[in-house]
Parts: sequence; C-alpha cells; structure tokens
Amino acid sequence: MDDIKLWLQLAQAGVSGFQIQRLSAHCSAADLCKQPISTLRQLGLSEAQASKLHQPNQSVIEQALQWQSRRADHQILCFDDASYPALLRQIRQPPLVLFVAGDVSLLSQPQLAIVGSRQPSPTGRKIAHQFAAELVRHGYVITSGMARGIDSCAHQGALSVDGPTIAVLGSGLERVYPKSNRALAEQICQQGAMVSEYFPQEEARPAYFPQRNRIVVGLSKGTLVVEAALKSGSLISAQLAVESNRDVFAIPGSIYHPQAAGCHALIQQGAKLTTSVADILEEWTFFAKSSLNTQQSEKKSSPDLFDDALLANVGDEATAVDLIAERSQLPVADTTIALLQLELAGLVAVVPGGYIRVRST
Repeated sequence: MDDIKLWLQLAQAGVSGFQIQRLSAHCSAADLCKQPISTLRQLGLSEAQASKLHQPNQSVIEQALQWQSRRADHQILCFDDASYPALLRQIRQPPLVLFVAGDVSLLSQPQLAIVGSRQPSPTGRKIAHQFAAELVRHGYVITSGMARGIDSCAHQGALSVDGPTIAVLGSGLERVYPKSNRALAEQICQQGAMVSEYFPQEEARPAYFPQRNRIVVGLSKGTLVVEAALKSGSLISAQLAVESNRDVFAIPGSIYHPQAAGCHALIQQGAKLTTSVADILEEWTFFAKSSLNTQQSEKKSSPDLFDDALLANVGDEATAVDLIAERSQLPVADTTIALLQLELAGLVAVVPGGYIRVRST
C-alpha cells in the first residue's frame, strides 16, 4: 500500500512517466518525493509539480485508495507494476498511474482502437459496430474513448457478440462522461474494462480528451478511423499512433461527405485504405507470419499454421477463438492468424460465436 501511496503522490503532482524514466538515473521515485522544492526544480520539475509533490493533496490520495478497496474489480496500476501494459509504456508520455475498473488483464491483450466522429452518419455507425464485432471474433479487444458517436458504436459492437472492450475516459471513473453513456459504462465494466489516468472523482475537462487519446492508441496495436472531419480529435489520435509507431487504418467515403475528408487525408499520408476487416487482418498477418517464419527457423517448436491438430478443434458447431486456442495449446494471437489462413483457404468459416469447419462435398 505504501508503494501505491508513493505513486499516487507523484501522480497528483502531475509527474509523468517520461519524467520518471528520465530521472531514474539520478534518483528513485521514493527519493524524489523526499527532495526539497529547490532540488525538484533543479531536476526539471515545474514549480507547480514541485509544490504539489512537497505538499501532496492527501484527501485526493485517500479517496483513490478508498475507491480501490470498494470493489474487487477496482485496481490501481502503477508505472512500475508488472501488469502495466508494455505497449503503453512505450509511448512518449505514458501515464504514471492507471485506474482500472473491470478485467485488468485485457490491457495487455492485442487491441485495435476504433475512433471517429461524435456525429457520424448512419453508415459510419454501422461500420464501427460491424467492424468491432468481427474483430472481436478474430481475437482482438476493441479499445475506444466512450464518446458519443463512433466510439460508442465500437464499444456496442464488441459487446453485441459478448466480446471484450476497453473504454478510456477523459474523466475519473466515478464521473462517467458523457452521462448518457452510464449504462454503457456499466456493461463495459462487466464485459471489459474502464480505464483512466485521472483520480476517480475528477470531472471531465476539454483538455483531458486529447490526453485521453494518447492512451487509447498507446494501448493498441493499431488505430482504425471510421469517419473524421479534417480538423478533429480522431486525426489527433491518428497522429499519436504514427508517433508511437503504430498502424493507422482509415475507412474511405464519399468525396462530398465532410466526415470522410479526414480519412481521405490520412490515406493520402500513408494510412491503409480499409474497406473490410480482412484488410486489417491481412496487413497484420503478413508481418506476423513473417515473424513466425523467422522464429520457426530459429526454434522448431512453433506449429504449422495448417497443422491438422488445429483444424481438428474446429467442428460443425460454432467454436470461439479462445476455446480453439486452449484446445490447440497455442496463443490466441497465433490461433487467430492460423484461422485466418484456414478461412482464406476455404477450410473454416466465421459465424456468430466463432468458427465452423467447412466440409468438402
């Protein structure tokens, strides 16, 4: 508990993961909290950070600890925690503390971020919902910001097939925003996870949403932009993804539709033009398969993607990806790649609930 208090003290002062990484060569996080203001300023902290670190808001820290103890699925992930997501740690400004309500293990599973307009067209809503549902069937967790519009549709698409989804908030987890999404938030907590870097009682602020976006894309292997105007938060997310060396996918639209202009600009800048889930899976399968082949040449223990043992675990009734992975004793990511190859070969088919075997006539 003392370690958590230490990290909460640093977080309430506004100290970032980047600053901790930079200062680690000079002093530990525990030592940092003991330094006088003059030394903290010399180490590069701002006046406000130094003051808050020297005189922390104990009330806010205690409220956070009470929030964690209230429910078993409430967790506080600190920057040095083994469960802190590895991908998120790699971004330029990783959050020092994450408040998580729900299944914390999802944060380290393969994720795709789906973002877009808060006022999407009916087509945009349908695309976000359908892509999320299909990607869940292929073993991916859907991550978004729970805003109105595309974000909400993406979460709902994942939930519609009983799949996992992660919502990253621009407020504390006790202050869900927008309030119209409170029911959605409850469902996400039950089937997925809610995440925030802000203390639980913190109200939403306009400046928090761009900051929230870096966590959405930082947790994810890639970002799919469904609809976006030329000047929008979704394009900020795409830029953050590029800066973090993550893939960006964009859905094209009509040249007369202003909400398609941002996606077209992204495609012109190198984002992958995406018209189906297969476009995303094929992009990742190519690199994953190349990586698998390299690993197989070094270590022969990896099974062939077309191993009969894997195919034998797909029957006439729909079987979920995680169950096929468990039966085949393969990681979910490898199983997803193998199933995509089998699907392209016409040996299995995707149906609601998972995969079925395609029997030859």
